[in-house]
Amino acid sequence: MANTICELFGIKYPVIQGGMIWCSGWELASAVSNAGGLGLIGSGSMHPETLEIHIKKAKKATQKPFGVNVPLLYPEIEKIMEIIIKEEVKIVFTSAGNPKIWTKHLQEQGIKVVHVVANTKFALKSQEAGVDAIVAEGFEAGGHNGREETTTLTLIPIIKKTVQIPVIAAGGIATGKSMLAAMVLGADGVQIGTRFAMSKESSAHDNFKNLLKDLKEGETQLSLKKLTPVRLVKNKFYLDVETLENRGATPEELSTLLGKGRAKKGMFEGDLEEGELEIGQISGFINEIKPAAEIVADIIAEYKSTLQEISEDPKYLV
Repeated sequence: MANTICELFGIKYPVIQGGMIWCSGWELASAVSNAGGLGLIGSGSMHPETLEIHIKKAKKATQKPFGVNVPLLYPEIEKIMEIIIKEEVKIVFTSAGNPKIWTKHLQEQGIKVVHVVANTKFALKSQEAGVDAIVAEGFEAGGHNGREETTTLTLIPIIKKTVQIPVIAAGGIATGKSMLAAMVLGADGVQIGTRFAMSKESSAHDNFKNLLKDLKEGETQLSLKKLTPVRLVKNKFYLDVETLENRGATPEELSTLLGKGRAKKGMFEGDLEEGELEIGQISGFINEIKPAAEIVADIIAEYKSTLQEISEDPKYLV
C-alpha cells in the first residue's frame, strides 16, 4: 500500500499508532512498526531519562521506523528534544502547543515533524510552521480534545480542503472500514489510539484494559472543559468532576480536584474509581485484547476486503 504517508515515513501501511500517555511505551511502538505501521512512543508521561530508555529499547526491538509523540507544553521540553536528536529518532509528532517553536530545528536534524490539530485555524498555523503533515483529530478521540467538538466525519474534509500538506485522520477510527471511510473523506492515512491502547503490548494496566472491553456507547464523555477538554470513562472521578461542574466550579477548584498523577493512577496503576481514565468513543465497539501485529493485520485485511465489496455490490452504484 504505497501512498503519501507511507512514502513520508518509510512504512508499509498508512496506519499510525497514537502516542498515548501511560499506554505507548517502547513495546507497543516497536510492535506496531514491526507490523508495518508507524509506532509512537508517548513521551507525555515520561521523565527525560525514562524516554531515553524507551527509545533505546525500541531501537533494539525494531529495525523499522518509529517516532516519539511530544506535547509541546511539557515542562522539560528542551531535554526531551535533546534526547530525541541525540538518539537519532527520525519522526516526531507534536501536540498541545505552538509547532513553530520546534519544527524547523527538528527538521534541520533530519527529523520529520507532524502536528496534531482539531480545527482549521491550527491546521493553517501548522502548515505555516512548515510541518511535514498534520493529524486532524475529531471529537470522538480519547484523551485531550478540541474545544470545538467537531466530529471526524466533519473535520477531515474541511481540513483537507484547507491545507496542501498530507492529512492524517484521527478520532473514532479502529477498523479497516473506518480507515477506508477516512481515506474517502480525503485523509492520506489514519492514526489509531484506543484500539492500540487495548492491545497486549500497551503499557496500560490490565484493570484498565479489561474495563474497556465491557464499555458501551455513551460511557465516555468530554469533561474538564474549563481546564483542558479530555474524554473520560464515566467512573467515580468523572462523576466528582461532573458534580463540581454542575455547581459552577471555577477552573481553580477543578484543578484542585484533578491534582497530580490522576491519569497515572487510573491508566497505569489500575485505580478504576479515583483514576483519570482517558479513552475514545470507539472503545464501545472493541471487546477483545489482541497483539498489535494482529490488530494491524485485521485493519488492513478489512480495508482491502471492503474495497472489494464496494466494487461488487450494486447498492453502491448510482
